[in-house]
Amino acid sequence: MTNEKTFNDTTHPSANLDDIEITKPSKEFAAGFNDDEEENSPFEVIRATVSNKDDPTLPTLTFRALFIGTMFTAILAFVNQFFWFRTHPLTIGILVVQLLTYPIGRFFAAVLPKAQINLGIVKFSLNPGPFSIKEHVLITAIANAAGGTAYAIDIITIKKIMYQRDIGKFGSFLLVLTTQCVGYGLAGVCRRFLVRPAAMIWPATLVNVTLFRTLHEEEDTGKGGMSRMKFFVIIAFCSFFYYFLPGFAASFLSTISILCYVAPDSKIWNQIGSGSRGLGVLSFSLDWNTFVAFLGSPLVTPFWAEVNVFIGFIGVTWILVPIGYYSNIWDAKLFPVLDSGLYKADGSEYVTNDVIDKVTLDLDEAKYNEYGELRMSYFFAISYGTGFATLTAVITHTLLYHGKEIIARFREARSQDDDIHCKLMDRYDEAPDWWYGSVFFINMIAAIFVCEYEPYGIRLPWWGVIMAIAMAGFFLLPIGIITAIANQTPGLNIITEFVIGYILPGRPIANVTFKTYGYIAMYQAIVFVSDLKLGHYMKIPPKEMFLAQLWGTLVAGVMNVQTAYLMYDLVDNICTPLAPKEWRCSSANVFYSASVIWGVIGPAKMFGPGSTYNALMWWFLIGALAPIPFWLLARRYPDSFWKYVHTPVILGGTAIMPPAQPVMYPSWFIVGFIFQFYLYRYRHAWWSKFNYVFSAAMDSGVAISGIVIFFAFTYNGISLKWWGNGDDCPNLESL
Repeated sequence: MTNEKTFNDTTHPSANLDDIEITKPSKEFAAGFNDDEEENSPFEVIRATVSNKDDPTLPTLTFRALFIGTMFTAILAFVNQFFWFRTHPLTIGILVVQLLTYPIGRFFAAVLPKAQINLGIVKFSLNPGPFSIKEHVLITAIANAAGGTAYAIDIITIKKIMYQRDIGKFGSFLLVLTTQCVGYGLAGVCRRFLVRPAAMIWPATLVNVTLFRTLHEEEDTGKGGMSRMKFFVIIAFCSFFYYFLPGFAASFLSTISILCYVAPDSKIWNQIGSGSRGLGVLSFSLDWNTFVAFLGSPLVTPFWAEVNVFIGFIGVTWILVPIGYYSNIWDAKLFPVLDSGLYKADGSEYVTNDVIDKVTLDLDEAKYNEYGELRMSYFFAISYGTGFATLTAVITHTLLYHGKEIIARFREARSQDDDIHCKLMDRYDEAPDWWYGSVFFINMIAAIFVCEYEPYGIRLPWWGVIMAIAMAGFFLLPIGIITAIANQTPGLNIITEFVIGYILPGRPIANVTFKTYGYIAMYQAIVFVSDLKLGHYMKIPPKEMFLAQLWGTLVAGVMNVQTAYLMYDLVDNICTPLAPKEWRCSSANVFYSASVIWGVIGPAKMFGPGSTYNALMWWFLIGALAPIPFWLLARRYPDSFWKYVHTPVILGGTAIMPPAQPVMYPSWFIVGFIFQFYLYRYRHAWWSKFNYVFSAAMDSGVAISGIVIFFAFTYNGISLKWWGNGDDCPNLESL
C-alpha cells in the first residue's frame, strides 16, 4: 500500500500472460501432460503447464501432511513476524516451504511406521505410502497462511507503542483472526466464478504448479548433476555465514554510500549520496536482506518489470525529488530529504499526543487549531502522490491493455463448457457453501465485537465494520477477474482511507481498522481464491483444501500475535528512536504516520481545498492519463520496446518509499539484471533449474542467521563498536 507495508496491492510484477512461457515444464516430463489426447484445456498456457490427468487414489490430507504443514506454518509465522519488526524486514516466501517440505515429506514416508490410528470417529494411517504431490500441495496451502505477516499486527503495534494503549492478547488475536478469515468467507462466495471457469487462468499459480511437477517428476528421473536440494543447502549455508558480516560485525556492508566517503563534510553530497537517509546516488548494498526487504526477491520478478521499477525510481528519486527539494517546494528544506516523520510548519517534531484526547485518542479540534497543521517531508508527500497516480493508472492500464481480453474471458467463463480440469474435480465433493458462510458470519460478528467493545478502544462502529466488509465484497469479483486474467491486483487501501477519513475524521485507530477490514479482506480473499485455483489445477479435494486453509490461518494468527508480544518484551523501546537501529520497525512507523495523516488529521485537512498538499489530488488524473500515450505507441509499434512499458509499475515503483530506502533499488536491479536477463538469456538451463532455488536459499540462510544473531548477541547486549557498524553517512545530521 502507499507508504506502508505492501502486498504488491496495486500491481504485482511477477509472472504475467506474456511471461508464462518461462514456466513451461521441461521436455523430460512434458509428455506426461497427455497433450495428444482429445480432451484438454482450451488455453495453451494451461495445456503447457498443468497435467490433464489425475490419480484420485493418491493420499492428500494425511497425518504427515498436517504435521509438516502445521510445523512450517508456525515456523514461517514466527520468522516473518520476527523480521517484520526489523528496520529492514525479511519475508520468507512460500517457495522456501515448497522446496524444504519435499525432502522432509519423503523422509517421513521412509521412516514412519505403517500403523493404523483409531481415534473413534477418525481413523488414519501414519504412513499411507510414498509422499505424494497432493500432500505437498496441501502442506503448501496450510503454510501459505503464514506467507506474510498479518496486517492487523500494524494496528496492535502502533496502538500499544505509539498511542500507548494495549488491546491485549485476546483482543489482538480476534483482530488478527477476523481480518484474515472474513476474506476467506468472501472467497467461498466467488469461487464458482473465479476458480471453476477455465478462462480464469491465475497466471502466478502456474509457477507453483511447475515447481511441484518439477520436484515430483523431474527430480525422480535420476539425472546426473547437482540436485536442487544439494544446491539449496550449499547456498543456504553460505548465506547463513555471510550474513554475520552485515548483520553483526560489519553493518556498513548493508549501505555503502560512495559520495559520503568522497565528501564527508559536504551537506549536499551527503544528502544526494546517502543510501539510507538521502537520495542514494552511487550507493549500493552487499546485504541480501537489505535489497529484498521491501522489493522482494529480484530473482522472482521478471526483468521487464524490474526495468520499469528502476525507471520509476530514477524518475521520482533522482529527478523529481531533487527538483522539488532544492526548489524548496512546500518548505521542503525545513525537513529531511528522506523521512516518514511528522513535523510542524517550522520543521520541529509534530507531537501527535498534543492534539488528541488522551482517553479516546480522537482529534481535539481546539488543540489542533492552536498547534498548527501537520507537515511532512517532500519525499513523503510525493510518495503519496505516486500512490494516488498508481491507483488510477492500474485501472486505465487494465482497461486499455486487458479490457477486451477480460471481457472475452468473462464471456467464455459464463458460456464455456466445463474443461477437463473441472470434470476431473467433479470426482470430489465440493465444500458446502454453508462452510464458507459460517466462517464469514462468525468472524463478522467477532469483528463487530472487537471494534465496538469499549476497553479495546478501536471505536469503529458496527456499521463501519459492515461497510468495510461490504466494500471488500463489492470489489472482489471485478478485481478477482482482473487478477485471474491480467495478474494485476488494484488495492483498496487509498479508497478505504479516504472514505472513513471523511466519514469519521479524527479517529486514528478506527481509520486504520476500517482500512484493514476493507483492504485486507479483499486481498485475503484473492489469496485464498488463488490457492483454491492451485488446488483445482492439482486436483485437491475441495473439502480438504478448505480445512487446510482454515487450519493454517488459525495457526498463523496465534503465532503472529504471540511473536509480536514476545518482541515487545524482548527488545527495549522497540519501534522507537531509542531502540537499537536494527529494531526501529520502519513499517510500523510509516503505518503510524498514515494513521495520523488519514485518521487524526483526516484527508479533508491534509489534501482538501486550501490545504498545503491539495495539489497532490491532481495525481489521480495524472495516473489515469499516463498509460494512454504508451498504449498508443505500443499499438503503433507492436514489436518495439514500448510494449514492455508498464505505467502502473513505473509509478508504483517508489510507492513503498519510505520505509524502503534508495540504496535498495540499484543493488536489486543489478542482481535482477544478472539473473533475470543474463542468466535467463544465456544460461537458461542453469536458470531453469536453480534460479528460484537460489532465491529461496538466500532467504532461508539470512533468516536463520538473523535469529541466531538476535538471541546470541543482540538480546544479550553484545555488539561491536567500530566505524564499520555506524551509519552510512554519519555527518549528515550535523551538517
